[in-house]
Amino acid sequence: MKPDLFPILNNIAPPQECCSKPSGAKQLLDRPMDRRTAAGVMAGALVAGMGLLSTSCSITASASEKEQAHLDWEAIFQGNYRLMTEDEKKNTVERLQRSHELHTGKTVRVSAAEPKEKVLYGYAFNVSKCRGYMDCVRACTKENNQDRASDMKYIRIHEHAKGEMNFEHAQDDFFHEVPAAGHFYMGTQCFHCQNPPCVPVCPVGATWMEPDGIVVVDYDWCIGCRYCMAACPYDARRFNWAEPQVPEQEVNPNQHYLGNRPRKKGVVEKCTFCIQRSRDGRNPACVEACPTGARVFGNLLDPDSEIRWILANKKVFRLKEDLGTEPKFWYYMD
Repeated sequence: MKPDLFPILNNIAPPQECCSKPSGAKQLLDRPMDRRTAAGVMAGALVAGMGLLSTSCSITASASEKEQAHLDWEAIFQGNYRLMTEDEKKNTVERLQRSHELHTGKTVRVSAAEPKEKVLYGYAFNVSKCRGYMDCVRACTKENNQDRASDMKYIRIHEHAKGEMNFEHAQDDFFHEVPAAGHFYMGTQCFHCQNPPCVPVCPVGATWMEPDGIVVVDYDWCIGCRYCMAACPYDARRFNWAEPQVPEQEVNPNQHYLGNRPRKKGVVEKCTFCIQRSRDGRNPACVEACPTGARVFGNLLDPDSEIRWILANKKVFRLKEDLGTEPKFWYYMD
């Protein structure tokens, strides 16, 4: 929503008031405005009016339908999460929780946990330990409420022939017994670059890097232009071409606003280092699920952390380091 429209849109009656006051559309038509502003305002008024207002004002609509319409109305005018006050964040997550309850009858907990001080997250992947078992991929899908219909995956495990490392020739959809003779395995996902090229190309500021180094997306502000996908040199972002489908009984109820809360059609998503877990002091799901201990996650600012020991004592490398993206994701071998 363009900032110059907010003064006008704020005068549109919200759903619970529309039955007792003059219609917001009439107020807009009676107000002088330039052509550009009028076009934008009426487009928003049509979307809201045809769906939300009609439900809220309907005599036959149930109380839950009216409440849901009001929640949807508030979501339309929701600000960018990065700019919200603490009260606005609290109200936003409460609305998400209530909306899910109205839709499914089940309760979820949406966190708005902030970054911890003196924490910068990093990740290390032991190439010599990975066996291609895919436990990490399955755990990630389950933990992060990823779309089952499209088989969306944040993590990809690449099978390389020993002696070469060519991602164009590597297989990441293999259906044979692993580990395969003469091959080794490397995982890729979002590398949470310290200089993320995906961030500056977003025209609406829907993606940014948090103080703890996690690159996040505000799904309610993403417009689906996919510029970030084009800018990412690691193929780390995923686009929802259809409404994501997660069986109700498989929805992870422990969510974070910037993480694994349900997404919608037409937005970009990706690995968030399981922000709902990491900011709660736990490892990402992929680290916990790895049966060989190939994945290490930790605080780069903690000199006693395992990841700092690995960086100091192992021969490490990063993919496409020449690009200057400074990924906080290292590979190493025993």
